[in-house]
Amino acid sequence: MKDSYDVIVIGSGLAGLTAANILGRSGHSVLLLEQHFQFGGLAAYFKRPNGIIFDVSLHGFPVGMIKSCRRYWNQEIADRIVPLPKIRFDNPQFSLETTFDREDFTKQLTEKFKIPKESVIAFFDKARSMTHYADASYTARQLFEEFFPGRSDVVRLLMEPITYANGSTLDDPALTYGIVFSNFMSKGVYTFQGGTDLLIEMMLAELHKNRVDTEKSAPVRKILIGGGKVSGVEIVKKNGEKQTVNAKVVLSNANLKGTIFDLVGKEHFRKDFAEEAEAVRLNNSSCQVYLSFKPGFIIDEDKCGDLLFSSVAPEFNSTKLLAKDITSRTFSFYYPKTRPPLPAAELAPCGTNSAANTRCCAVSSTNAHYSDWADMPSDDYTAAKDALIENTVDYLEKYVPDARENIDWKEAATPATFKFYTEHWNGASFGTKYEGLAVSRKLHHQIGGLFHAGSVGIIMSGWLGAVNYGVIAANDIDAALLENK
Repeated sequence: MKDSYDVIVIGSGLAGLTAANILGRSGHSVLLLEQHFQFGGLAAYFKRPNGIIFDVSLHGFPVGMIKSCRRYWNQEIADRIVPLPKIRFDNPQFSLETTFDREDFTKQLTEKFKIPKESVIAFFDKARSMTHYADASYTARQLFEEFFPGRSDVVRLLMEPITYANGSTLDDPALTYGIVFSNFMSKGVYTFQGGTDLLIEMMLAELHKNRVDTEKSAPVRKILIGGGKVSGVEIVKKNGEKQTVNAKVVLSNANLKGTIFDLVGKEHFRKDFAEEAEAVRLNNSSCQVYLSFKPGFIIDEDKCGDLLFSSVAPEFNSTKLLAKDITSRTFSFYYPKTRPPLPAAELAPCGTNSAANTRCCAVSSTNAHYSDWADMPSDDYTAAKDALIENTVDYLEKYVPDARENIDWKEAATPATFKFYTEHWNGASFGTKYEGLAVSRKLHHQIGGLFHAGSVGIIMSGWLGAVNYGVIAANDIDAALLENK
């Protein structure tokens, strides 16, 4: 690290990575700092013995990711974004498979659910027209009641995947639903072929090509303020050693409330702004169960699909989706094609997918409350995680017979896990609720040179939202730096 930079980026989630890359490519001196020993934030992976690699959050994003990666990263990354054509639903109200795009959803709604085509078209058009400037008092519940009154089965089909994708509920603003839903309805669900380990390594190579300095295991504990503007950051290493690095601009990709109240301090903000920030609600966290199968044990792709939204709840219920007594699980299935062998000439990833891969994996994801898992006695916590794993395996055998006897690794992550590794308040895996977006966008008006990007306001959650918020922040920072030259 040098003593001084134009920009310091705190946190290497996709928003932080993207902003750093754009600013470095634009000629600014940039330092990217990550408190964890691995880059990527929630776009992360972890390895286990015998070549097992799990992606923490590589489950699916809209087609817009191709354009964003091509424009703000490189063509090689964009070329590895491929469609997930088999999205399945299985619950007491219906069972179906879809390509998860507008054409197929229209067919499902008109033929299977018997909804008049004009109502379906009007619904899609209204969702598509929603922007950040739409009426925030108009809720998702009101949207569905307007077009599909009394049809809880239709609400489930349309709402359940988006709740999984960004934590939104029926009582959140309809715009936070409509924007995300319409993005997916463009051309369905996509993923990155090669796994998160390859993606992050390709991104780091591009960052270094653009002269961005990167440091991991470098936790920032304080954003330094002087004369109403940022002056740099203080890093506190594990051995207690402190290091100050100066900067004209600091972009935080950390949790929004953690940025304001922990890294900066309430005393540096106007009272009315601090009160507005305190009122911002954190979004929910997640539980995940990671299952790896023995090499050669192949999951039936036709039966399971790529994503499976499975539930035993009689109807869609946002409260039940967050309950510790799980009624709904979203399974992401990883086939050998997810991590195909790489040609020797290509960039070697951190993992082992340069060799033949005949391994399948499955990840079960559920939205969860941090309060259900925080501060549990150690023995109780371990027992609860073990029960979560075993119940998930039992449930999975409905779709993957003989799953239990062919599993060679299993473990779970809870909201406490997410907090431990990301330092997000309450382990929030979707940042904050909608009101957080306005607070995030106003930071630099409070303190000169202080910016934020990440998962806020729901519409900026998920991989595509995080990348695009990094783009927005980078453009704002570039303009500020040029103005002050």
